Amino acid sequence: MTIDELRQKYLDFFKSKEHKVIPSSSLVPENDATVLFTMAGMHPLVPYLMGEKHPVGTKLTNSQKCIRTGDIDDVGDNRHLTFFEMLGNWSLGDYFKKEAITWSWEFLTSPEWLNLDPKRFFVTVFIGDSNSPLDDESVKSWQEMFKQSGIEAEVSTDGTWKNENTRIFALGEEDNWWGLAGGGPCGPCTEMFYDIHPENGFESDTFDNLVNKGRFLEVWNDVFLQYNRQKDESLVPLEQKNVDTGMGLERTVAVLNGFSEIFDIDEFQELFKQIEKISGKKYADNKEAFRIIADHARCATMILGDEKGITPSNLDQGYILRRVIRRAVRYGRQLGVEGSFLGEISEIVIKQLGTAYPELKVRKQHILDEIKKEEEKFVKTLEKGLKEFEKMSVDRVITGKEAFLLFASYGFPYEMTAELAKENGVEIDKKEFDAEFEKHQDLSRQGAEQKFKGGLADDGEATRKLHTATHLLQAALRQVLGDHVAQKGSNITPDRLRFDFTHNEKMTDEQKKQVEDLVNGWIAQKINVKCEEIPYMHAKKRGAIGLFEDKYGDIVKVYSVEDVSCELCGGPHAENTGDLGEFKIKKEESSSSGIRRIKAVLI
Repeated sequence: MTIDELRQKYLDFFKSKEHKVIPSSSLVPENDATVLFTMAGMHPLVPYLMGEKHPVGTKLTNSQKCIRTGDIDDVGDNRHLTFFEMLGNWSLGDYFKKEAITWSWEFLTSPEWLNLDPKRFFVTVFIGDSNSPLDDESVKSWQEMFKQSGIEAEVSTDGTWKNENTRIFALGEEDNWWGLAGGGPCGPCTEMFYDIHPENGFESDTFDNLVNKGRFLEVWNDVFLQYNRQKDESLVPLEQKNVDTGMGLERTVAVLNGFSEIFDIDEFQELFKQIEKISGKKYADNKEAFRIIADHARCATMILGDEKGITPSNLDQGYILRRVIRRAVRYGRQLGVEGSFLGEISEIVIKQLGTAYPELKVRKQHILDEIKKEEEKFVKTLEKGLKEFEKMSVDRVITGKEAFLLFASYGFPYEMTAELAKENGVEIDKKEFDAEFEKHQDLSRQGAEQKFKGGLADDGEATRKLHTATHLLQAALRQVLGDHVAQKGSNITPDRLRFDFTHNEKMTDEQKKQVEDLVNGWIAQKINVKCEEIPYMHAKKRGAIGLFEDKYGDIVKVYSVEDVSCELCGGPHAENTGDLGEFKIKKEESSSSGIRRIKAVLI
């Protein structure tokens, strides 16, 4: 089975269960400063999991493009990717544990759908703690599912595979609990694992070891949002209980084809053949380098093809894009590849994923041009930088200032220097490096690392006000600068808004003042903010703007502020502009080529 076939089969299954199919959202999360990229299918749906009404209903499904930056250093093993697709289905206060587990089992094991062997499945559930008990409801549902296949499933509560009947592992919060950083909706989850090597028979080992050595491979996770965590860490049952599930598309395709490693699937094998052609080396002899190059080429292609217009830079998403391109170039150099080569791999990625994500075909030339530009920029200094690294590492220690020099003069992302240091048994002073970054007002790795950990933004009153202020800001920018202004990104915390938009020039002080005056004028008018759920075509005829016209399908949410602003948006918002306070631009700067960034506050 191919990626395209599984993606379609999954969506068809949940359509048969009365779910509405929604398109993938952007890789760059909207109004969430806590993460750099969309990390799971539920990420764009947070407002609806927290109680907002979704315009198409309470049962949803899709395939979401995702990037997990925390996995970059793990790429090269049998299962980790930076870019991947997450198949998901959601219940917004509709069905709950029993239905979710029953449908998971049906899709995985039914001959009509994936027809996987029930005897090769193992699952995990939440073991319970002082705040929440063992997830007995999930245990019972799983025991029913296994029993249908003639398996009397026993539960392990100490994390070990006790005997051949052990099918359910009760694990702690780290493995089987999902929640927002700082409180909010949370709850237990249950994960499904497939036995990749049943021929090995029963092994007396811990569940973690069995996963880490590749015996069990996770294919699906059902999250049950049933509590609201308070500031004192206590749990209060939620009125709207939600289900949020995720199945890794590439991992499951590997399982379906009987592969023990994710990189064995056809899509990666096609990329490896191209790398073999370019390098003259064999995949079998250079697995780590081939996997890193293929994965990073996919990741870079998807970021550059995204509608938010990210390009390589030393900040945020642009830093990650630069990091994966340059890391791929370094591994290409290890294979003896000179000059630009990633574009040849990217073209195959566009061909493979362009039907599911047509924005790749639309932006094909942009993708190839930006990859080549970044490769050429790095190739010019790579050899010199490697020689400089060799000189620095003679004493087996690289200072923070030296690591910063490699970054500033030779374009080595810190992680690349750290990787080289590890390969050569060299120590590196990261604290001093961070201090150098701070001094030069560059990327603060400590701040960025917090973003890489994940989490979701606050949905409080301050956030609602800033969200509405963002709409007013875009309306003012279009009035002052012109209709070419279009949103390319937005991150909102309870303290400030950050808005990226298309514009080629630095704004003058006078233009910034005009924008502030317009926004504050609309705030002073105390205009009601109106929310409607209307057909997409009606919204377009009305002149609604927004990046998300393809997110919800036929019915969309439109927020309007009289004749000032009319945008397709998921919310949440203030009810009246008079609630916002005074709007103030704190900073206007370049985000990337052709993209400006404004940071602003309400005081």
